[in-house]
This record gives sequence, structure tokens and C-alpha cells, in this order.
Amino acid sequence: MLARLRSLVGSLAQRRTFEADLDEELGAHIEQYTRDLIGSGMSPEDAHRQARLELGGLNTVKDECREARGLGAFDAFQRECRYAARQLRRSPGFAGTVVLTLALSIGANTAIFSLVNTLLLEALPYAQPERIGTLYARTSGLESAEARRTVDGEQWEHVRDEVSSVVPAVATTGTSGANIRAGSVVRYVRAGRVSARYFDVLALHPVVGRTFAPDEDVPNGPNVAMLSHALWQNMLGGRTDVVGQSVMLKGEPYTVVGVLPEGATTPLEADVYTALQPNRDGDGRAANFRLVMRLRDGATWQQADAELHRALSASSRFQNFARENPGTQLNYHAVPLQQAATDTLRPQVLALMIAAGLIVLIACANIAGLSLVRMLRRTREITIRLALGASRWQIQRQLWVEHLLLAAAGGMVGLGVGALALRGLLQLLPERFLPVATVTLDGRVLGFTLLLSLMTCVLSGVLPAVAMGGVSLRSSAPGRGVIGGGHIRLRQMLIGGEVALTVVLLAAAGLLVRTLIGLQTMPPGFNPAGVITAKVSLDDVRYHDPGAFRRLLTESLSAMSRIPGVQSAAVALTLPYERAVFNGVKLGSGKEAGRTISTNHVYVTPRYFETMQIAVLEGRVFTDADGPDDQPVTIVNRSFARKFFGEESPVGRYLDDKVLIVGIVADTVLSAEGRLNPGTAPLTREEMVYVPAAQVTDSKMLALAHGFFQPSWIVRTAAPAGVPAQMQRVLSNADPQLAMSGVFEMSDLMALALARQRVAVALLAVMSALALLLSAVGIFALVASVVAQRTREIGILMALGSTVPQTMVRVGRAGVITSGVGLLLGLILCAVVLPAMRSVLYGVGVYDLPTMLAVVLTLVAVTLLATTPILRIARIDPVKALREE
Repeated sequence: MLARLRSLVGSLAQRRTFEADLDEELGAHIEQYTRDLIGSGMSPEDAHRQARLELGGLNTVKDECREARGLGAFDAFQRECRYAARQLRRSPGFAGTVVLTLALSIGANTAIFSLVNTLLLEALPYAQPERIGTLYARTSGLESAEARRTVDGEQWEHVRDEVSSVVPAVATTGTSGANIRAGSVVRYVRAGRVSARYFDVLALHPVVGRTFAPDEDVPNGPNVAMLSHALWQNMLGGRTDVVGQSVMLKGEPYTVVGVLPEGATTPLEADVYTALQPNRDGDGRAANFRLVMRLRDGATWQQADAELHRALSASSRFQNFARENPGTQLNYHAVPLQQAATDTLRPQVLALMIAAGLIVLIACANIAGLSLVRMLRRTREITIRLALGASRWQIQRQLWVEHLLLAAAGGMVGLGVGALALRGLLQLLPERFLPVATVTLDGRVLGFTLLLSLMTCVLSGVLPAVAMGGVSLRSSAPGRGVIGGGHIRLRQMLIGGEVALTVVLLAAAGLLVRTLIGLQTMPPGFNPAGVITAKVSLDDVRYHDPGAFRRLLTESLSAMSRIPGVQSAAVALTLPYERAVFNGVKLGSGKEAGRTISTNHVYVTPRYFETMQIAVLEGRVFTDADGPDDQPVTIVNRSFARKFFGEESPVGRYLDDKVLIVGIVADTVLSAEGRLNPGTAPLTREEMVYVPAAQVTDSKMLALAHGFFQPSWIVRTAAPAGVPAQMQRVLSNADPQLAMSGVFEMSDLMALALARQRVAVALLAVMSALALLLSAVGIFALVASVVAQRTREIGILMALGSTVPQTMVRVGRAGVITSGVGLLLGLILCAVVLPAMRSVLYGVGVYDLPTMLAVVLTLVAVTLLATTPILRIARIDPVKALREE
């Protein structure tokens, strides 16, 4: 078999040489035999003629030789391809419609599969990525499964010292904004803190220098840094003597110890890395470290799971959780790093892949229906070929070749459509939306597109092939044969299936649209119009000093207030639509007096509520009199007051025994980022505690807060033009070593908070619209073919007295009934499928009545539009129709 295959490949590769050799050999044979015959006394003309006759026909011999080399089937396939191409050229409307339908459906699948391939299938760019894992924890016994992936300083020490089956390392849960200065160049960079052996776990070896040593990764250890290759090139010119040099980072000197290789990436995606130096205080007191580990040689993940659970069970956090949640169980185990990196996007990407798969099914059903119509028109041709001796297999093979050509053309065009769709999709996504750097059409995507094209060929061609089996020599007679009599019912079944799948897609898209509208129309609790913000990293040792921090705020806000057009200015650690600091506070009174609860905290300057236009419901706002040496005060929002004080007013009560509540303000919308409970809405309204920035006098607290969050300078203006540049100038004058990470209008930040939902809705809406279009085309083609096939019947009906409206209803009901049955099936499918979307719906039920009504009305409207071919009945002349038939 292999030898024959090699011979065939060789013959194909050297086809021209083979043909030339064959002509030469046969010519030589005829010439030699001719000479022999001439030698026996025959004239040259008769000898040449006799030699050719005895050879048995030159073309026949050539075909036998080609068959012996395995080229016969290839030649036959070529002939069939040419014939199929000619047949398709005679039906440009059919061929164009099929290719366009395939291109759109294959293109959508190619673009979505590119995301699936990059996020879920492509291995992480590390050596032996299957041996790299991260920590995961599952809680059983609670109403909602809670996933935990982070550890605190004590838990990290347990893992580091007691788990021997893995090489563990930890990093902070994310990067922080920081300012770096080398010489006179100051830049804003993303800084990540990692422990020793972090890069060893990822098998990343520096191109210059070394990684962090264990004695550098201890509390109060030396300030050392590693640079990304891009930062090294762009800021330091790629100097190889950078190792040992000092750069100013976060306001103090750091010694560069190494540079990562070009293209190297880590889960943190930082520009500069510093030693974590973990401890049990500060950020190590809370679960702010994320574990990454590499399995040692000979160890198994089962062994690692057991050791991890045993080590972490000994920690105070685990013991406290077990005590506070009796009847629950918390189990720690390791999961592949790739799964952890993509688990938040995985459900959405897979849902989009399923939706794209439905588009292919709808497209194949549509093409199968169109092919059945074409089969009907070719019945006479097929019966003639059968009568002339063609076998059914030959005709079937010819039909399959036509489908193969259409699938190939659709696949090639679809690949281009997919490339364009992917480019548009990536441009639509916000920066750093995906946990990977690039998404490309690689070999796996090309293979997927090829397989998908072949699959569409089979799915769309099988029913016409089966129907062709019913063609007989009597089929050409009017009204005879399976194709002539049963194809309409078969097409109705196909189109009904299309409509049913379209209903599911429309309902899913409608529910997501309703969810997005609900989230977008949540009252923000402030007035975003005219608000401009500038983010600046204060993760700087100089601003760990509360006095320096207050001076920076006072001087910069004073200058910012003098910018022409600025109505008011303020600073806040975090903004609405962002995640806030989660910290503990002790209730001094109220229904839960004495209890310490965790809630959202934010420091703000006095004019914050005025600048954001947040309503003050009771009491007062902060003033300049709320200084560091004055009575500690706080303001709570409405949710906090209601939850912990009920109907009583909290104004005049105390938190943490000494902090006086002086006011209540309206709730604002917060981001739920980082909340891992399934079903958590991306935006939420929660309890909030506001504190004056001037009364944050704990340097450790400032260092901790600014290590995770970048404060925002906020101005309200009626004339935004030029204000961002003025804000940047003011901040640069206040401290030339501070670099802004960005200037945003508040509306941009609000849109960014729902970027993921907006992209999902846009993609699903596009695919639903495509499905609706295909279904409409299917119904249109069905009704049009019915009108065309029943012209004679229509003529008779009208000749017998049937009116045009009566005839239209009689003919058009085929499409209406098909659509109605499809709608009913689709609604039944919705009852089965839509509950799977429950985790991504917020404020909307799975069987949302307005959504379902909108789907039904849309489908009814599209069906009525798609049955417009019945209008042709009004132009039918009964006498002429009868004469033509």
C-alpha cells in the first residue's frame, strides 16, 4: 500500500516527465515495429498503420499505463472536477449562494476557534508546561462553590517548608503601577513581586545576569530587580553591563541582577520584577500571594495534592475558616497553570464556539435544501444519464465532487473571512483583555478549517445524495419520483431545524443583551458627565510618609483647581466601577455591635463627593478641618447604613471604637472583579466606608494600599478640551519623578468595566443575525420553489375561480407552517439549553418573557418578509401558465 502510494505521489510529482517518457516509449515501439514490417516487404504506410492497429489504440495503451501507475483514478477525478466546475458555472446563483453561506459560517468558526486554540489548546510557552500548576481550593457544604487560589504569608511558609513533591514559588496576585528612573528618563511600568525560584518554576533563564537568590527573598532583604527584555532594550539600550547597575524604582535604588529573554512572559506580565520578600505582616497578612509550582521528577500531582492539603490545613486561615463555617470542607489541590489562567474566559469562549457550531449546522441545512431544489431541476439530466448507461455510483460521485468543490471554495473564502473577523475581534477587545499576547491563524486553525470544510461537504451533501437514490427512469415525468414528490417535505424539515436553532441563538443573544442593558443602566450613584481622571502610581517609598503624601495631595489639588474650566478637584484611592480595598472594621453600635466585618474602604479628599456629585443623604462631607490630628471621622454609604444599622441612623455612632460616622452618602456602582463565586455580577452595589485621605496616617497602610491600587486625581469640568494635558503638567510640576499611567474620561472607565460582556453580546448578536438571515433565505427559497413548481397547479386553481389572495395563502402556508413548527421546536430547545446560561445572567431570568416575545415577534416578521415570493402569484396568467406547462 505504501509502495503504491509512493509510486502515485512520484508519478504526480513527475507527471510531465512521465507523459513525455510514455510518448517516447510508445513512439519508439511503433517505429521499431514499423521497421520490422517494412523489412518483411510491407509498404511504409501500411506498416505504420498495421503497427498502430496491433498496438491496440495509442490512447487506450496510455490509459492502461497510467492506470498501472495509479494515475487513472486521479485523471478520472480531474475530469469529474472539470465537469463539476462547468455544471456550477451554469448555476452561478446557486454556487455563489452556497459559497457565501459556507464562507460566513466557516469564517465565524475559524475566528472563534482561533481564540479557543490560543486560550485552551496551545501549550504555555514554558518547558514541560504540563508539570506546572497552581493552587486551587474548593469548598463543599456551602450554597455556592467557592474557589480560592491565593495564600497568605503563613500558608506560603507551610507550603515552602513542608511540600516536597513540587518546587513552589509565589508572586503577588497582580502587577502594580510604578515609576522607574534610569538617568534622566522616567517611565511608568508594571511591577510584579515574585519569590526566589519563581523563574526556575517557569523554566525562564535570563539572557543577562541571574534570577533572585534565596537570601534576597527575605524580609528587609536587598532591593534587587529583574527587567523584561523590552524594558531593557527600550529604556537601557540593551546594555550588557546593566547587571549590577542601579535604577530608581518606587522612589529608591534597586540593583539590576538580570534580564529575561526576548518574548518571555509570566502570569504577571510585568515590565520589572522585584524580590517578593514575603512576610506575615503587611500584604502577607491577607491572602495576597498566588502559588505556582513545578512537579519534581518522580512525583505525581496526586502526591502534591495530598501534601498541599496537609500543609495548608495546618495554617491559621484554614483553622479559622473551619471554625467559622461548621459543616463545610475546604480541599486544596493543584491544577494546570493553563487552566487557571483561562478559567474565567473558558465558559464564554466555549459558549461562543457552540454558537458558531450551530451556525454551521444551519448553513448546512440551508445548502442541503438548495441542493434538493437543484436536484429537482436536474432530474431530467440524471434520468437521461441513467438511460444512457451511467451507473448510480458514477452520478453520485459526480454530485459529491460538486459538493467538494463548493466546500473547498467556501473553506478558502471562509479562511479569509475568519482572518478579517479575528482581526476585527482583536481590535474590539480592550488592552490586556486576553491572558495571552497574540492570537494567530496557525497550523491547527488551518487544519480545523479544512476539517470543517469537509464536514460541511458531508452534512450538506448527504440528503441530496440520498434523494438522488430515488431517481428512476420515470422520474422525469411530471410529479413522479421521490425527488419530485417528497423534496418539499424534506426541505421543510431542514428549514424547520434551521429555525429551531435560530430561535435558541436569538433567545441566548436576547438574554445577554437584556443583561448588558440592565448592567449599563444601573444608576451609577454619581454624575459621570464632565469627569476626567488621571491615575498615578504612589507605590513609592517617598510617599509612605503620611506627611509627604498629604503635601502632594494638597499642592497638586490646589494647582489643579486653578486650571481654567475646572469646577472642582479631588483624589480617591479607587473610583466607582473599580474594585475597592477590602478591609476589616469593628462595628461600635447597631444591631451587630462589637462584630468586626470586612467591607470596602476608600480614602478620598474633602471635595470628592462634590466633584463626583454623589448625593449626601444625611450629615456632612469631609472638610479641610478633618486633619490628621483631629477627630477620626468616616462616611458610610446607604447600603452600609441599612445593613448594619437598620432603620437607625448611624450618624454620630462609632466604628473601630473611635472613628465617628459623620455622614451617609448614596451608593455607587463597584466592580466585582476578584469575586470568584459563580453567578457574581460584574457590577455590584455594596457597603462602602469612606475615610479622609488626610487621616490615613499609617505608613504601612499607605504602602500596602499603593502597592495594589493607583489613586486617581479627579476633576469636574464643563470644557474638557485641554484639561488632560493641564492635569499632566500639574502632576509633573508637583513631582517630576511621577509618571501618569493614563488619563481617562469617567465614561471610558464605565465602558471598560463591561468590556467582556459587551464583546460577548456583540459576537453572539452577530451570529444570531447570521442565523436569522440563513433561516430567512431558506424560507424564501422554499416558498419561491413552491411557486415555481406549482405554476401549472396555480394556473388551474385560478382558472377554476380561486382568487389571488386565496392562492397566496394556499401556497405561502408552506413557509409559515415550517417557520411555526421551527419556532415551537426552538422554544422547546430553549427550555433545555438556556438554563446553562444562568451563571452569566444578572437581573434577568432564564425564561425572560420580554426576551421570548421579542424572539417570537422577530421570527414572525422575518417569516412574513421571507414569504414575499408568493407575490409573484399575482403576476401569473392562468392561460399562459397552462399553455407553458
